[in-house]
Amino acid sequence: PFSLPTLSGDAFFADPFANTEAIGAAWKLSTSAKGDGSKFDGVWAIEANSATPEDLGLVVKSKAKHHAISSKLPKPVDFSALHSEQKPFIVQYEVKYQDSMECGGSYLKLVAASEEEFTPEEFNDKSTYSIMFGPDKCGLDSKLHFIINFKNPVNGEVEEKHAKASSSIKEIFSDGKSHLVTLVLDYDGSFEMLVDQSTVNSGNILENMTPSINPPSEIDDPSDSKPEDWDDKEKIPDPMASKPDDWDEEAPKFIADEAAVMPDDWLENEPEVIPDPAAAQPEDWDTEEDGEWEAPTIENPKCASGNCGPWTRPQIPNPAFKGKWAPPMIENPNYSGVWAPRKIANPGFFEDKTPFANLMPITAVGLELWTMTKDIMFDNIILTDSRSTADDWAAASWNKKALKEQMAGSGEGALQDFLVYAKENPWVWVAIVAAIIFPFGLYLTCFRGNGEVDEVGEVKKTDKPTPDDEDMPGLEGDEDEEAEAEAEEEEVKEVEEEEEEEEEEEKPVKRRTRKAD
Repeated sequence: PFSLPTLSGDAFFADPFANTEAIGAAWKLSTSAKGDGSKFDGVWAIEANSATPEDLGLVVKSKAKHHAISSKLPKPVDFSALHSEQKPFIVQYEVKYQDSMECGGSYLKLVAASEEEFTPEEFNDKSTYSIMFGPDKCGLDSKLHFIINFKNPVNGEVEEKHAKASSSIKEIFSDGKSHLVTLVLDYDGSFEMLVDQSTVNSGNILENMTPSINPPSEIDDPSDSKPEDWDDKEKIPDPMASKPDDWDEEAPKFIADEAAVMPDDWLENEPEVIPDPAAAQPEDWDTEEDGEWEAPTIENPKCASGNCGPWTRPQIPNPAFKGKWAPPMIENPNYSGVWAPRKIANPGFFEDKTPFANLMPITAVGLELWTMTKDIMFDNIILTDSRSTADDWAAASWNKKALKEQMAGSGEGALQDFLVYAKENPWVWVAIVAAIIFPFGLYLTCFRGNGEVDEVGEVKKTDKPTPDDEDMPGLEGDEDEEAEAEAEEEEVKEVEEEEEEEEEEEKPVKRRTRKAD
């Protein structure tokens, strides 16, 4: 039976969308507008997952619309404190494209805390985020975003830093299944990006972000400009060269092959189409009303190899063709080299060896999207500082859901999907083996038992005496019962002896009778 996931540890934020009241309560719609004035008029809804009707999720309902919704954290995520405690930061959620994705985003924006308190109703595309993470696709281009907005401690400017490209994830946009996306950002700056618990990208924010977290120590002087007499042409046309007298610029590139002759089977006077000889004028054709009847045309069978009509010589390259004349290129005696502005010290330079500690605090989780595809479902969003807590959350939610979706198909395709899934997630086999062995072990324990239980059961069923019975003291009435039993045995013996004597007496009589005969 379905059950909501529960936290096995602490989390900054965790929402399994337990009921349909989330919109307007924990999650609030933006009433703001985009920078270009466009309204956030896309519709959101809480709906059931098709794989598990009891499982609800947050769904984008509108196509070709702007959507914005957010939920404020109970308290901000402080990266400085996480760094001091040597703890990671993990963001994880499920996304399901119920319709094949055409173009649009499905990423989370983790809104940065600022001096002004965050108001969900004012959340828009201009709201500064600390981290943006999640899938994005348009046409043939698909990616898994990991972007940091890093604040320059010298001049206060905020600049986007993009992670290197990840492995291809294009299959998640069209298979109609729930997918788990995870970002693990460790306190030392290393990061790992996973899809369905498989790594698709990894690196370090100090080395693998573009542009670099730390800016260059020198920059181009913006006031410098190239001198007017600077000649950056490495080669120039030879001024001493002239066109030869025999250079014919008008000569064509191709000419007719004068050596070619018309093939013997070429039919110059044969038409490519002829009247259909099998056609006949309809009986109800009225020449006065319908005009003169003409048979429909068909391709001439004599021209099946394309050998009918006027013959022309094939074209061949013109050996006299030279094209438009141009003087040859020579080294430029005045070449000044490649010009570049002079370098100056970068006024915004800084060197941060622990950028994780200086990431902007997070105050809210937001979804600000434009999409050409509707019915994108989000579920089981969690922000935590524990990898095991995130894994346990997934085990109680996505793992079960993914297995059910893999088994929901039919035929060999479903089996193949399951085998692929099980190969990528070995825990499935552990669960299957446990499901088989546990009931069998329970049966052996409760119903079969061990040798001692069987012996006792046998004694109870047959009233077989046990060694303990011989040592038990006599009870009142036992002596009388024994005397009665002995008397019965004596009577039985006497009866048996009398019967034997009678049999012995009859035997000789029978023998004498046969002799008399």
